[in-house]
Amino acid sequence: MTAPTTMQWLRTAIDRVAVGSSRLALHSARRTVQRARGVFQRSRGWVGDSKNTADKVLRLALLLGAAALTRKIGTKTSVWAYHRLESGAWSWLLWAAAITWTIAAYRAGHPDWKPKHAEPAGADPGDEQSETGEPEQAVEEASAGPLLPAVADLRVALAQVGTPHAHVAVLATHLGTTPERVREALDAEQIPVEPVRMQGRGTSTGVKGGPAAHPALAPHPDDVDVVAAGQSGNNNSNNGYVLVPDHINPVRTHVVWHTAQTEPIKD
Repeated sequence: MTAPTTMQWLRTAIDRVAVGSSRLALHSARRTVQRARGVFQRSRGWVGDSKNTADKVLRLALLLGAAALTRKIGTKTSVWAYHRLESGAWSWLLWAAAITWTIAAYRAGHPDWKPKHAEPAGADPGDEQSETGEPEQAVEEASAGPLLPAVADLRVALAQVGTPHAHVAVLATHLGTTPERVREALDAEQIPVEPVRMQGRGTSTGVKGGPAAHPALAPHPDDVDVVAAGQSGNNNSNNGYVLVPDHINPVRTHVVWHTAQTEPIKD
């Protein structure tokens, strides 16, 4: 196995920073919404604890005054910081922020990265639920992103769309995932990603198929994958794959290996 070239390493690093940036942005937005919601809940509880109407009006007036004062201070501070940046006096701050964000995004782009959750004092993590009634942890896991394809999925996809080589973007579209997740799966199996020519699509980043394929991508008799019903399958004896309908879940179809001397497997 040859070591990755400088261009391959840079391409992988850029993809990882892009994935990490989207994760950090989503995490920061979620934390901001949670904090704003917490402030609103505490303010509503403080006003609701008032003893009479006069007390409630006084507390509302104090909240409105504090909000107006905070807005005024924030506006003046933002304008002053903008002028400092525009004049070049704080140009070092932009470089520092860019470097810090790049490092944080690269770390967040790791497949095993998980955001840190700050639990409020006295709160039970098991009782925290989202607006849909599902536990917050389950919502986080469900919104983690597309699933990472297995090597068997990559083998079946390459056998179906390869000419004989296949671009990473084409494999991702065929598997219903993203190019980043396909790259992660290929890197995990140490499958080289390089410029390849795909018939009818020109040259782009992808993997080699046919006799030049990596051993992990060679067709295997035990491969069974599930694809959306209606996708094209090459049912000749050259690639050995046949589409078998799923009678339990008609929306899906099994891609099953067979040889020219045997009959297709039936459910």
